[in-house]
Amino acid sequence: MDAAPPSVPAPSPLLVLFDCDGTLVDSQHMIVAAMTSAHALNGIALPSRERLLSVVGLSLNEAFLSLSGGATGYPVAAMAEAYRDAYLALRERAPMEPLFPDAREVIAALRARPEVTLGIVTGKARRGVDRLLAAHDMEGWFATIQTADDAPSKPHPAMVQQALRAVGALPEETVVVGDTTYDVLMALQAGASALGVTWGYHKAEDLRLAGAHRLVDAFSAVPGALAAITAARAASGTP
Repeated sequence: MDAAPPSVPAPSPLLVLFDCDGTLVDSQHMIVAAMTSAHALNGIALPSRERLLSVVGLSLNEAFLSLSGGATGYPVAAMAEAYRDAYLALRERAPMEPLFPDAREVIAALRARPEVTLGIVTGKARRGVDRLLAAHDMEGWFATIQTADDAPSKPHPAMVQQALRAVGALPEETVVVGDTTYDVLMALQAGASALGVTWGYHKAEDLRLAGAHRLVDAFSAVPGALAAITAARAASGTP
């Protein structure tokens, strides 16, 4: 009687949490335009484009607090409101922010894998995320969506922690994919792994120094990097 073939263990569960701006979609032109409008409306000198993009990923109040440089009397709330109004006005007449190359194909392939659960962790408002997913015909693709409406600003770990509770995942089963040091630090503080993408708003070296487990230069490299991160963590026995 032939021996039964050895059983193949089921793949370990994996929760992949994607940042949005700078990771999934290229929103820099909209962001800079809305920032320009907010600064002009409030009579504040416009920082450099690099400085403006450096705060992408933070909630609006935290972003303007950072841009203020600690200046006394800086109108954080008014700037946030002006930015929000300008962004919504631009949204009415501008095309939706494009996905980065291969993003849709990679995410579709990941969500087809039974062991993978997908989520979003973003400084955007929920209505902005909903509008974005609808425009790209990706509604229902993400099991959990955590936004600036739901949690403190990155790098606070609350968004990741809430995502874990929402889907019943563990930190050691989770990888945050993002383009900023805020994403990396958020992941690490939550006990998750961090995959940095280099096509966004923070430099690759900054992501590395922040503690990203791996970096990728193209969306097509994300699945391989996820596999490498989870394999390394399993091999090390890191909880």
